[in-house]
Order: sequence, then C-alpha cells, then structure tokens
Amino acid sequence: MAKKLDKVDAVIVGSGWAGGIVAAELTKTGHKVVILERGIDKKHEDFVGTKDELRYSKRYDLMQELNKETVTSRSSIDKQALPVRNNSSARLGSNTGGAGVHWNGMTFRWLPYDFEIYSKTVARYGKGKIPKDSTMQDWGITYDEIEPYYDKYEKTTGISGEVNPIGPPRSDKYPNPPMKDTPTINLFKKATTDLGYHPYHMPSANLSQSYVNPDGETINGCVYCAFCEEYGCDFGAKADPIITVLATAKKTGKLELRNGANVTRVSHDGKRATGLVYTDITTGIEYEQPADIVVLAGFVFTNTRLLLLSKIGAPYDPKTGKGIIGKNFTGHFNNLSTYIGARGFFEKKKFNNFMGTGSLGASIDDFSGDNQDHTKLDYLHGFEIHYGQLGTRPIANNHVPKGTPTWGKEFKKQSLHYANRNLFITPQSGFLPNKNTYMDLDPTYKDALGNPLIRVTVTYTDADRNRAKSGVARCEEIMKAMGADKMNVDVVADDAEFDHKFYTDHFMGGVIMGANRANSAVNTYSQMWDMENLFVVGGSSFPHNSNYNPTGTIGAFAYRAAEGINKYFKSGGLVT
Repeated sequence: MAKKLDKVDAVIVGSGWAGGIVAAELTKTGHKVVILERGIDKKHEDFVGTKDELRYSKRYDLMQELNKETVTSRSSIDKQALPVRNNSSARLGSNTGGAGVHWNGMTFRWLPYDFEIYSKTVARYGKGKIPKDSTMQDWGITYDEIEPYYDKYEKTTGISGEVNPIGPPRSDKYPNPPMKDTPTINLFKKATTDLGYHPYHMPSANLSQSYVNPDGETINGCVYCAFCEEYGCDFGAKADPIITVLATAKKTGKLELRNGANVTRVSHDGKRATGLVYTDITTGIEYEQPADIVVLAGFVFTNTRLLLLSKIGAPYDPKTGKGIIGKNFTGHFNNLSTYIGARGFFEKKKFNNFMGTGSLGASIDDFSGDNQDHTKLDYLHGFEIHYGQLGTRPIANNHVPKGTPTWGKEFKKQSLHYANRNLFITPQSGFLPNKNTYMDLDPTYKDALGNPLIRVTVTYTDADRNRAKSGVARCEEIMKAMGADKMNVDVVADDAEFDHKFYTDHFMGGVIMGANRANSAVNTYSQMWDMENLFVVGGSSFPHNSNYNPTGTIGAFAYRAAEGINKYFKSGGLVT
C-alpha cells in the first residue's frame, strides 16, 4: 500500500523542458508544484570540468540506466521484440533537466504544413496522394495559433539565429544574433546558394552573446568548446531547464523537485486523476503524491507507458485501427535520417573542426515539408539539409575514405591526414505515421520493479526509404559543389528496416493531439479528453514527426499547455 502524502496543486512527471516550463508558469501564478524526477539531482556547477569524452560520449554518464528500465523494439508486427540494452542505441536523458541538459541546442520552428498536413496535402494533391496505410491527421491547431508560444520559448531560451529566407512568418526577430561564421559554414552557404537554394544559420540555444531572459535568468555567451551533445554546459552558455525554467520556478518558493522518484502509475477514480504513485529508488518505499492537477511531462516512452499501465485511454490496436494510446509513433531513425548523408574529403583544404558547438552550422529548407512539389514524387513530406560544426572530439572522429583499411598503418596515416580535412552534411527527414508503427506494453519483458516495458514496433514503408534516398542524393550534390575530392555517400537499401536504434531522442506520438476525441487523446492544450485534470505534455502529443529537431515545438506546446492548466485552475472543464 502506497504511503499517501499531503496534497499539492499540481504534480508533474519529469524535469525536462516540458515539465520545467509547466512548473515555472504554474508557480509564477502562485500554485504549489511538485516535480517527480527519476534521476539524480544535477546543478550547473556539476558540469564544471566535465569535458570527458570517454565518460559522457562513450559511457553515457547522463543517460538512463537501461539495465533498470528500457524499451523493446521490433521492425514488424510479426516479429519478437527485444530489449535495447546499450546506450549507444538509446540515449534517453535522465536526471534533473532531462534530455534538455545534454541536447545540441538546434531550435527550429515547424512549418504551417505540419500542423494541417492532411488537409493541406488533400487540397494540393487530392485524397489519392494519401498512402494506403497512413494514419496522418491534422493537429487541430494552425501555425498562426502556435506562433506566439514559439516566440515565448525562443525568448526564454535566448535563441541565436537569422531569419529563414523561405521560412514561416514570425511576430518578432530572434532575441540574439546568429552564431559565428566559419570557413566551413561559408563553404556550405556558397555551394547551396550557387545551386539556387536558400541557406541560413541554424537557430541555436548555444548563445552568441550573454543574455538575460524575460524571467531574469542569465545565459552566457558560447565559447565554442565543442562539448554540447551528451554534455551539460559548464559555462552556462547553452539554454537548458536547470538555468532557465527550473531556476525561475525555484525562486518562487512554490516548487519542490523530488529526485529519485520513479513514477509507476497515475492514480485515478476513472473520471479524474487524483495523483501519482512512485517508488523511491533509494529506499524502495512506494508513495502516492495527491494533486488537483496531474501532468505527465516525461519522454514519449514514459508518457505513453504510464497511461497504458494506469489503464487510462483505449490502447491502439493496429489490426482494427481502434484505440488511441500508443498510436502514431514516429521519429528520426538513424538509417533514414540525421546520421546518413555525404561525407567529403579535401586534399588541399584544412579546417579547424575541433572548434564548434551544438548548433553551429547552416541549413536549407528548400526540400522541407511541402516546400517542393510532390506531385511526381513517390513520398510526402521532406528533409532539412544541414552542415553542422559541432566540434570533432578525438575519440569518435576517425573518418577515412571508403576503401581505406580499417586497422593498421594505412588507417592511422589516413586518419591523421583527414582529421581536419573532412566535412559531413545530412538530410534530416520527416517521418509520417502508418498503422503498423506504434507502441504498446511488452507481454514478456519487465523493468526492475516488475512492470511491463514499452514495446515499440517501427515498420518502414517504401515512401520512407524513397524520402531518405532523395535526401542523400541532394547531400551528394551539395558536397560535390563544395569541392570535395572524395566522398563517402551513404546508401539507403531498398529493403532497409528499422535498426533498433533510438539514438536521436527525436521521437513522437503515442498520446496524440487533435480537434476531437474521436482521433486523439489530448486537445491542443495537451489536456486529456476523457480525464480533464490530466495533462500530457511533450512530443508524445505530436501526430507525426517533421524534418526538424523537435525541442522548439515541444517548448511552444508546453507553454500552451501551461496556459491551459492555469485556465483550468480558474474555471475547470475542457480548455478552449
């Protein structure tokens, strides 16, 4: 029997961007909030002196312990799912701040097309363009409606950027100028401009200058040390939840962040959520934290799994198409997006690749969303092509041209020669939902507490493969225009299947939003249709995955959710 604690106004699962934003906005309006965070406590000071590639990039010190809880995965419904046991295949964030601490800082806005993807596709191409097994749908909201929340998130995080020349309209400029130009960025920009494309600096949460956000929190200017992805920022120059929204919430005196709290259930009476049940990972004691409002703001796997374990909502059944919870799982998968592309090797040019930061680079949107005409193409949606100068750390970067021996004297010679003479560009592709790509509870494997793991089934379609092939071909074109002497160009096989890797952290769906309860679990304020005091915030509510990094969009919808929760505190009922 769980030990029941004193009731609070709101209890939140997770201290990442989604949970941190909601906590900040609720505490600022006077509400008492408890955040339950499974991982250990982390402060900015903990990251000083932690530029340790072995510890963080090879041993994954900031990531979830997969021997205690993980996911199982399979590439089709007729196969046995197996657990993912190595962080090299699943970099799932843990500890205070979640994945918002170890992210790169790329902060794109998604396109108007994304939020009305079904209706805009039908309007331009007709219903016949929708694939047979597609479960794509409109989100119930337009870009114009979510734009003010994008603006709010960008100002909280101090995004450094320049206006996308073919991007969606903005109500204001970025709060900070773009990151530095470098010879490699200029090379990419010149090549893409010469090809008729429209390059621009990637929007960055690594700041180009010191900045004080509207809540009074200071974010320092970046020093381009190259230790962003998989690392906390020791200089406080990368916007993360710890130095922004969590700091704001703590200043109110209304927030308690309770670490080591592994949430296992939503307690409810069938109509209302009454709190969260969790296990203290140190003592093993089970507690129930009652609250007027319950917010699930964990990662996509956490939010979906908690609803399934708590028997809230109808589980999705791919055979009948009925049910919602677990439906429309999508993502940026390694062998279709983000980690494929074209790598160029240069004999007469040498670059200072060891300098960089998580979102230093340039991008083109000419093939994003529906920006290109898909009438004669055998896929929908598109890809955002970018070059990023993240900084090449020594252990992970030994790239050599194809045909080079993988060991020995010649490998060492070529590795040293090309260490600062190679560049990589990638097409980050959208992924549209299909009826056979979803999440449910695994019937075999359980976590350390005896609860079923979440099972992920990812089935690629020909359209997914064709989209990826097209993106790689454009990367090859651009790398050739950049003057590479040799190229390694990735090949997307005709029969490519999901490779059981969850490396990008860019995964969506399972508790999708929409305009009505018939095709969605939550409304556009992230409020459960069937349990009005339960809000599910984060990428789990996205009906599909765009070709951009998701954090900016997660932040925008978290601000909208917080607004909805504050409205609910005042008047109750479904928020409109």
